[in-house]
Amino acid sequence: MSKKHIEECVRASLEGYFADLGGTEPDGMYDMLVRAVERPLLEVVMAQADHNQSKAAQWLGLNRNTLRKKLLEHKLVP
Repeated sequence: MSKKHIEECVRASLEGYFADLGGTEPDGMYDMLVRAVERPLLEVVMAQADHNQSKAAQWLGLNRNTLRKKLLEHKLVP
């Protein structure tokens, strides 16, 4: 899956979101989108990294402590 494909999926989802609003103005879209994308991103990367936080942090381009904080925020650590 290419970066372009991911962008196309996001674009299509956002267009669907606006269509579903039926003319109602959205509120807090940025935070909503970050929350919607961040959790599955963390879940998939952690699984692919065999739950190795150092490796996952490196792949994501994050500091390990930042990754740990995000995992805690999303309740993805035991």
